[in-house]
Amino acid sequence: MTETIITVEGVFEHHHPAERGTVKMRVGFQGPDQAAVVARTTELHARLSGDIRGLHDGANGPVTWWSTDRLRVWNERPWNNEGKQLPLVHHAAIGFDVKFSDLGRLAGWVEAVSPVDGVTVTSIEWALTVITKKRLTDDARDRAVRDAVEKANAYATSLGLTNVRPTALAEPGMLGDQTQPSSGVTAAPLMRAAAATSNAPTLELKPEDIVVAARVHARFAAS
Repeated sequence: MTETIITVEGVFEHHHPAERGTVKMRVGFQGPDQAAVVARTTELHARLSGDIRGLHDGANGPVTWWSTDRLRVWNERPWNNEGKQLPLVHHAAIGFDVKFSDLGRLAGWVEAVSPVDGVTVTSIEWALTVITKKRLTDDARDRAVRDAVEKANAYATSLGLTNVRPTALAEPGMLGDQTQPSSGVTAAPLMRAAAATSNAPTLELKPEDIVVAARVHARFAAS
């Protein structure tokens, strides 16, 4: 008996609350005197570094990890709206990344430091712990395969076929043909979560759920 080939995409998504938040910020000043600008920047950097060290505990938090960039110093000669070049302006800045395990403490800390002169919170990146991410990824992959099997059986039933067997299973784009994922995604699993950015009027301190998704392509022979 001639077999009918059925090719399907299996999909599954987990939605899970964020467990970690990394605050990305910079401290810096500008002005006509380079030495004064550098001094203000390094002084504020030292003060914030001391505050962060007091919160840092790799095992228990609330800050589990943090890093800081080197001092950057540059200058520019701006122009006014009449096309006249203005006196030299000096800049200095240092970046911070601060990861929190306690998202309530993160919100309170951001609210405390963001109004400080010279501090700019540029974004907050939300994430899951490594253990949670692996658990959800493994489960999403398993459920995506089950979704593919269910779809193949449903198509076979619609065609009046009863004997369905798998012949190939792959991540999107890896079956060796022109099959592409319906969403344009070319790999699985996926993770996505909204990051709060400084382009928004205010930083969003309550993260949206993180989506951990898996997609598979599967081919079945039915008769």
